[in-house]
Amino acid sequence: MTEYKKGDALSPIGMFDSGVGGISVLREAVRLLPNERFIFYGDTRNAPYGTKPRETVLALSRQVVGKLLERDVKAIVIACNTATSAAAADLRAEYTDLPIIAMEPALKPASLLHSDGVVLSLATPGTIAGEKYAHLYALYGEGVVSLPCPGLMEFVERGELGGPALNAYFDQLFSPFRDKKVEGVVLGCTHYSFLKRTIAAFFPGVPLLDGNEGTVRQLRRRLEAKGLLAPADAEGGVELLSSGEGEAVGRMKALLEAVL
Repeated sequence: MTEYKKGDALSPIGMFDSGVGGISVLREAVRLLPNERFIFYGDTRNAPYGTKPRETVLALSRQVVGKLLERDVKAIVIACNTATSAAAADLRAEYTDLPIIAMEPALKPASLLHSDGVVLSLATPGTIAGEKYAHLYALYGEGVVSLPCPGLMEFVERGELGGPALNAYFDQLFSPFRDKKVEGVVLGCTHYSFLKRTIAAFFPGVPLLDGNEGTVRQLRRRLEAKGLLAPADAEGGVELLSSGEGEAVGRMKALLEAVL
């Protein structure tokens, strides 16, 4: 296990995902924390995490965190709901002084939308099977229908954010709800934020909820509490890394700059 060397306010923030989906969280972080430096690691060689056993995801997450700690990061953001469920508790127990901020599906805000219809919660099978999701569902799951989405994140990994194949996937996924009142859709995987336009076409006017902004606001609170927030005159920036082929960084850059 890589030893944690405590950073200072000018140290970078480490962020990781199973692939390119966490770029949706990074975009929000750059917007809300423009003076911070970020190192984003996409574990594209091992994507997807969502269909792997918990022990495998935990081991992969440990490896990635070790790589980020070698860069003397001052905090870690787990920009992946599956990795959050599988690894966040263990990582926090192992690195007690390191701020570790993790994603969670937006079931709590979604619960405020529920009245007499249903809220659809889209997530990977691994996220839905995890203890974190089960805990949230027990608290805020009234009226929520959980929809595991194997294969969906791979569309984003390929850069396929629309088109006939994606529409056919959603047409089948949403077919049981064509005649039901859908009050909200939870995007329980960071990849899914890049599919908002396609999902919105199936549910015009229905709120689409992700946990990206809430996660970044929690990051800011944790940094402030530890005196690690970058000063207002600091120059922010982003470094993109990948465990996969060279093209992965190019896809991450394109998503970071994409208009959603």
